[in-house]
This record gives sequence, C-alpha cells and structure tokens, in this order.
Amino acid sequence: MIEFSDVLAARDALRGQVHKTPFSLSRTLSEILGAQIWLKFENLQFTASFKERGAYNRMRQLTADERAAGVIAVSAGNHAQGVAYHAQRMGVPAVIVMPRFTPTVKVANTRRFGVEVELAGDTFDDARARMLEIAQARGLTIIHPYDDLAIMAGQGTVAIEMLEDQPDLDMIIVSVGGGGLISGVAVAAKEINPAIEIVGVQTERFPSMYALRHGESAGVGQYTIAEGIAVKTPGTLTREVVADKVDHIELVSESDIEHAIVMLLEIEKTVVEGAGAAGLAALLRDKEAGGTRYLGKRIGLVLTGGNIDPLTLGELIERGMVRAGRLARIRVDLRDLPGALARATTLIADAQANITEVHHQRAFTTLPVQNVEVDFVMQTRGHDHIAEVISRLNAAGFSASNHDH
Repeated sequence: MIEFSDVLAARDALRGQVHKTPFSLSRTLSEILGAQIWLKFENLQFTASFKERGAYNRMRQLTADERAAGVIAVSAGNHAQGVAYHAQRMGVPAVIVMPRFTPTVKVANTRRFGVEVELAGDTFDDARARMLEIAQARGLTIIHPYDDLAIMAGQGTVAIEMLEDQPDLDMIIVSVGGGGLISGVAVAAKEINPAIEIVGVQTERFPSMYALRHGESAGVGQYTIAEGIAVKTPGTLTREVVADKVDHIELVSESDIEHAIVMLLEIEKTVVEGAGAAGLAALLRDKEAGGTRYLGKRIGLVLTGGNIDPLTLGELIERGMVRAGRLARIRVDLRDLPGALARATTLIADAQANITEVHHQRAFTTLPVQNVEVDFVMQTRGHDHIAEVISRLNAAGFSASNHDH
C-alpha cells in the first residue's frame, strides 16, 4: 500500500513542476450550506487539472531506456493532458488513447502538446483495451491514470497543501473515478490528522467504488456530465486504500452536478467540469434532502478540473437560469385575431419581463380553429416574478401557464 513517505517524496519532487494552487474559504457557499467551505482550485493548474501531479511523479521515475522508447496513457482527458504536458517538457515520446466520447476541448488540448492521439472505444474500458494492444506492440511504458503507487502519491500532494493552509479541516470531499486522487489524499490526510473524515463522491451512473463498498453490482450508464470519473472498474491498488481509509462514499445525480457547476461559475466565478463539481453537488444534495451531517463542519472540496466543453457550459448556464426562475417559458392561448399578440406582449412588458423568443403553434394544438398557442421565452427576476406575469395575463382574459419544463 502507498505510504505517507511516498507522498512526501512526491511533494518535494513536484516543487517547481506544478502550481501550488489556492485554497480559499468561500464565504457565500459557507453561508448557503451552513458550514465552512474551503475550495482547492486544482482547475488552475496549467492543464486545468490535478492530474499533472501524478503524471509527473510517475514519469520522473522512468529509466533512460523507458524515456527513449516512450510512454502511453489512456484517459478521458485530464490524465492525457497531464502526461502529454510533462512528456513534452521532458522530451519523452507519448501516445494517448482517448475514448470517443471525450469532449472536443480535451482532445484538442492534448494534441496541442505534440503527442500522438488515438480515439478508440465508446467507454474508458474499451479505450484501455486498445491502449494495452499498442503498448505491447510498440514497447511503450504505461502511465496508468490511477492504479499506480507513484500516481497515487503524486495526487496525494493535494491533501498536504490543503492541510498546510488549513490544518483544522474536519473533512475533505473528493470526486472518485478510478480512485487515484482519493487514495493519495486519504493516506496523506489521515497521517497528518487521523481524525479527519475522507468522503468520496461518485455519480449514480458510474457508482463502481460505491458498489464495491456496499457489496452491490455496479450497473453503469452510457453517459455522465462528469466524464472524468466515468470509470466502470476502479483500480486494484486504489480499492484497497479506499476500503481502509475512506469514511464514506456518496452518490450524486446529473442534475446535482449541473447545479453545482452553475453555482461555482456564478458565485466563485470559476469554471469547473462535472467531475470537479461532484463534491459540491454532494453537499447541495444533502442540504436539499434536509440532511445535517455536514452542518458546522470545516470542509475542504477539491475542484479537480476545469476542462468543460464551452457549448456544454453554455447549455448548463441556460438550464441554471431556468432553475433559478430567471429564464421562463410561458404558454398563452390567444384568439388568432389582429392585436391579440400585441395586447399579450404589452402586458408582459408592463410586468417588466423581457421577451427573447416568440413561438406560434397553430396546427399542432388541441385548441379550436382560429385560436393559437404562443410560447413566450423571457428573462425574469425569479419564480415570484414569473407568477406575477402569469397572473397579469390571466387577469386580462388570456389563458397563461408556466411551461419551463
């Protein structure tokens, strides 16, 4: 099993090779959640992910012959970028195998480092099988994304930095895919403070480590917005550490993660990908369910990465605005006569809502002939404001209702 001395050695080796990222108290999130919420901004690493830490710690241990032959890695994106970045810096040839579902931004960023990239398979495990074929055929050294002691030790340096900055944390919450990060964090944090709680978070669609802990079979989905932790099979080495040193593993839904991404963007002005927002998602889920286990605690969250596709982020922002009542779709039934639409839009304007889209529906409706359904998409101040707009329309004789779902 990985030892604390391995993490300390990695910490010394990583000085000057990766950033010591900020670890800051979020006053607003703390107020919302009723706890002290400290954020470790690993999304501010050069490749926007903590994965640089483990990648360098493993690659610095390559022999001269291994460096000359080159390395290979399989990754949904962040490990790929970490390996590619350090391979370029160290002058080591590298091949990266990525699943076909990997976000375009991660593929492009990996290729930017001048490495060979191959897209293969619909899942991480399919891509891994292809990686093994190439490694054997070409004699390349595999840099595993998580199931490697040097990788785990490198990732564990995150916990040392967190506890140097804030020694009295009660808990560290970490997203879990293959388990490399949480293994290193748990070993380091428990050595520094044996009383600290280590909590892992997985998605309901890829609950592999959670299922192992609870003796269940892990059915997995085809897609999650947290593709960085979409791992069917956790590591052999990591699962032993998790079983020994991790206190709890929580599950979160896709909507929990979406909510957390938008909240971090809005409150902290920081871009975090799905896997990086999983820790906050767990806190939000617990609060919405009326839970109390996190109340009053000093909690460190690792914002593991920020490599989210800009188009996905745009969609999430719009959905977040709908959730907050700041973007609404109201359906109004009108007589299809001159002036009817103008009357409705005037009422909406008088209520201080801003119309951004108007959609007429004449054919695909159950309304009588010479009636029309009109959907107004509008910017509003919140749910009370939406109710006010609907009330004004109904009071004026229109039939109006909220159709934002």
